[in-house]
Amino acid sequence: MSGIAGIGLVLLLSLLLLTPAPAYAHGLQPAYLEMIEEAPGEFDVSWKVPTLGEEIPMQLELNPQLPSNCQELQPRSSYAVSGASLYRWRVGCGEDGLVGKTITIEGLKDTVVNTLLRLEFANGQVRSAIARPNSPSYIIPGAEENSRFTWSYLRLGVEHIFSGIDHLLFVLGLVLIVRGTWLLFKTITAFTLAHSMTLGAATLGLVKIPQTPVEAVIALSILFLAAELAHSRQGKPGLTEKSPWLVALTFGLLHGFGFAGALTEVGIPQAEIPLALLLFNVGVEIGQVVFVLSVLGLRWGVRQLDVSWPQWLKWLPPYAIGSVSAFWCLQRVSAFW
Repeated sequence: MSGIAGIGLVLLLSLLLLTPAPAYAHGLQPAYLEMIEEAPGEFDVSWKVPTLGEEIPMQLELNPQLPSNCQELQPRSSYAVSGASLYRWRVGCGEDGLVGKTITIEGLKDTVVNTLLRLEFANGQVRSAIARPNSPSYIIPGAEENSRFTWSYLRLGVEHIFSGIDHLLFVLGLVLIVRGTWLLFKTITAFTLAHSMTLGAATLGLVKIPQTPVEAVIALSILFLAAELAHSRQGKPGLTEKSPWLVALTFGLLHGFGFAGALTEVGIPQAEIPLALLLFNVGVEIGQVVFVLSVLGLRWGVRQLDVSWPQWLKWLPPYAIGSVSAFWCLQRVSAFW
C-alpha cells in the first residue's frame, strides 16, 4: 500500500477480528409481526422471530405485547421455518380497535434485531413500521399519519449493510486492490448493478437459492480477494487488479442473494414487495457509498501523516481479511452437515 496509507484500515480490520459474533457476520434477519383483520375487531396474528445457530437453534427472547384491549380468541400454534420460529393465533380487540393503541416488542432493547410490523385492516388500509432496540414500541397511527412509515425500508437497507460485515469486507477488499478513483467508481457500480439484479430476482421469487450455500460462497469470495490483495502486494497483479469490474460483477450476483435474505425471510406481502424492494435496495446503496467514502477519506487522511510506517504493516490487511474469511468459510461449509 503506497506509503502504508492503510494503517487506519488495519485498525478497522483488527476490530473486526475481535468481534465475538460471527453469527452476525451476514446481518441478523429481522423479526416480523403481522396482524390481518379477518372480521370486525378480530385479527389473525403471525409472529416470526429469528433463531441463532445451525446445529442447536436458539430463539431470541422476543415477545409482542399487544394492546390491553386485544384478547386471545385462539391458542397459539408454532412452526419451525427456515432460520426462524413462526407463531400464529387470533385476537379480538373489540370496538376500540387498534388505531391509537401501542404495540411493544418485549426483549427487543436487549438485542441488535429490528422488528418489521404490518397491520392490515378489513377496509384495505395498511400500517407498517419498524421497531428497533432503542424504540421497541409502536403507536398505531391513523391513515393520514402512516405514509412516513413506508420509508422505514430505506433505513432497514442502510442498517443491513452496516450489520453485514462480510459485505463490507468484500467492498473493502475492492477499495484496497483497485487503483484509480474512476476505475474504483466503475468497479463499485458493477458490484451494485449485479447485486441489485439478484436482490430483485430473489425477493420477487423468480430465483430461489438456499441461504446456507450462498453465505459460504460469499465468504469464499472474500477469501479470494484477500489472496488477490496479497499477490498485489508482491507486485503480481491478479484478475481483480486487471479486470476489477468483472470480479465485482460476478461476485456481486452472489452477494445480492445474501442481501435478499433480509426481505425474503420476513415474508412481505406480494403487493408491498416492489416498493419495499426499491427502498431497501436504495438504503443498501446509501450505506455502501457512505462506507466507501469513509474508507477513502480515512486513507487520504493517513497519507497526510508524515510517518514512516514499518513495512510489515502492509501485509496486515490481506492476512486479516484472509483469516476472517477463511474462518467464515469453514464455519458456513460445516453447516451443510
